[in-house]
Amino acid sequence: MLQYILNIFIGFFIGLIAGLFGIGGGFLIVPVLTLMGLSIHDAIGTSLACISMSSFASAYGHLKRKNVLFKVVVLKEAFSIPSALFGAYITAFLNTRQLSAIFGFALIYVAYKLIKKPEIVSTKKRVKVDYKKVPLVGIISGFSSGLLGISGGILNVPLFYSLGLPIHYAIGTSSVALLFTALAGVIGHYTLGQVHFDKAILLAPGLILGGFSGARLAHSTHPERLKSGFSLILIIIAIRMILKGLGFSVP
Repeated sequence: MLQYILNIFIGFFIGLIAGLFGIGGGFLIVPVLTLMGLSIHDAIGTSLACISMSSFASAYGHLKRKNVLFKVVVLKEAFSIPSALFGAYITAFLNTRQLSAIFGFALIYVAYKLIKKPEIVSTKKRVKVDYKKVPLVGIISGFSSGLLGISGGILNVPLFYSLGLPIHYAIGTSSVALLFTALAGVIGHYTLGQVHFDKAILLAPGLILGGFSGARLAHSTHPERLKSGFSLILIIIAIRMILKGLGFSVP
């Protein structure tokens, strides 16, 4: 009983972070699943099933608050999914450790730029998106996700923001986009036998409740605080990637 309550609490915390910042939460889910006894490959596949659950809940929350631009989601995912598959394929030919370290330093720069850029007025009528650049966002996000095993949301939010979306819309749109990306990833890993739904279900109640709560909290949080919080998440993930790239054992 105590373990069940702990799983709900862990799932809720991860879902809350995912819903609040429009990310998958894989950087938290994978270590938890390895502690539950899964190998790293099975943990990555199962984490995508968990991300599907948290993304569904957070996407629903953001949709209720009309913080999603569907045209951006469709256009981005059309390029992101095949790019992710290609990125995953070429990992067999590249030294991803060095790439991981380089990408980690790039994320620190992205975090700095996100904090420094003035917030865009969060009025949907005033949002002007450069749709010609959305496919490029999809390619960069998807390829990096497949190549380095990172959540697409880590790049979705700052890249959407750079296109002219206010931070609330960048997070909401990322949450919906992540749902489709994660589902595609689950199918791929499931065919390889790397998805353990029994483990995912243990975290499911907390993930769903946390995802919905995070989306609600994001809507009422000041944009500058959201940007600062997201930048902190970026830096944490960047440090993890740099350490992995340098050869340290990091889950």
